[in-house]
Amino acid sequence: MSPESEADLPGGAVLPGALPEELRAELVAFRRDLHMHPELGNQEFRTTAAIKDRLVRAGLKPRVLPVGTGLVCDIGVGAGEREAGERDGGPRVLALRADIDALPIPDTKSDCPYRSTVPDRAHACGHDVHTTVVLGAGLVLAELHRQGLLPRPVRLVFQPAEEVLPGGAGDAIEGGALDGVQRILALHCDPRVDAGRIGLREGAITSACDRLEISLDGPGGHTARPHLTTDLVTAAARVVTDAPALITRRVDSRSGLALTWGRIESGHAPNVIPQHAELAGTVRCLDLDTWRQAPDVVVAAIDEVANLHRAKSEITYVRGVPPVVNEASSTELLRRAMVARRGTESVEGTEQSLGGEDFSWYLEQVPGAMARLGVRPPGERGVRDLHQGDFDVDEHAITVGVELFTAAALLDDHTAAR
Repeated sequence: MSPESEADLPGGAVLPGALPEELRAELVAFRRDLHMHPELGNQEFRTTAAIKDRLVRAGLKPRVLPVGTGLVCDIGVGAGEREAGERDGGPRVLALRADIDALPIPDTKSDCPYRSTVPDRAHACGHDVHTTVVLGAGLVLAELHRQGLLPRPVRLVFQPAEEVLPGGAGDAIEGGALDGVQRILALHCDPRVDAGRIGLREGAITSACDRLEISLDGPGGHTARPHLTTDLVTAAARVVTDAPALITRRVDSRSGLALTWGRIESGHAPNVIPQHAELAGTVRCLDLDTWRQAPDVVVAAIDEVANLHRAKSEITYVRGVPPVVNEASSTELLRRAMVARRGTESVEGTEQSLGGEDFSWYLEQVPGAMARLGVRPPGERGVRDLHQGDFDVDEHAITVGVELFTAAALLDDHTAAR
């Protein structure tokens, strides 16, 4: 326990809420069970049931979201707390959010006793860790509440479908996840940061992310006579290369607006010019204002290139998520909480990622912040990156995440910006 942690509490009291060894072992087993049984967005029925069962056994009353997966669970939140919040001129609840879905990719880890048992499904983004951390924090905070040591009500939010644009955050919010909430916190596994540490950043920590699907059509023809038809493969290739370059000249380069392709399909024979081509990719952006302009800019650039090559274009632009923008006092709360548990050296700065995260939708309504939870085994070289089939974590990160969130709940002074 560092001197700074004692100074954060009245009278120099020792910060409670450390993770008991018995619960630590249980949480590791719980995470491994989730890892072995990954479920895609809006299909997380087993995962939801497992979380609910453990919370009920702890004497809590979780409720499944109206969409059928995901749940919320209140600790110390009752009519009295809500009425007090109204009298005080604002809500008082601190929310802790986890996402519970997996990815549609195979688990490629070898010699791993808890690798996925579901073909082409894997927890390759760490959502099993996020879920376990919030569950563990909830169990510890529930015990502190029973002892009269929890200074404010806490809501656990287990959100489905984070990986499905525009994300399951909207369903959670519609299901009451933010009712009475003053501040919301989250974390995300970061394989670039050693276990035992977190990364923090005030302001934007992720980027906006949208999805793009394009159909290109032409009359088709013979490759011997491309001048008599629309050379659709060339048209598709030019859209792939020219549209991203064109976009960079139509917005401020500091906005980081980037169009990147993930799929291109066309044709069946080497001597036949096809009639149809399909492209799909993502649009990412560092800046919120430019993200709001992105659909018009991107669609115009693609149409311009397609028309130049006489291809008919049909564009489906799927709005995704804005950047996660960490609010100052919430970021500071996470820093204080981590320092209280692990000392000043346990916190490092982090850069803004081009990845998207639907936690941003919560922050459009209430203040909050997301921390990057280190999951890399200290001393390990290289990075097992997110969204890769061999992704795994140093499970010490579970303890760190639980103690981070319990400390944040104990240190929160109820003064989140409004």
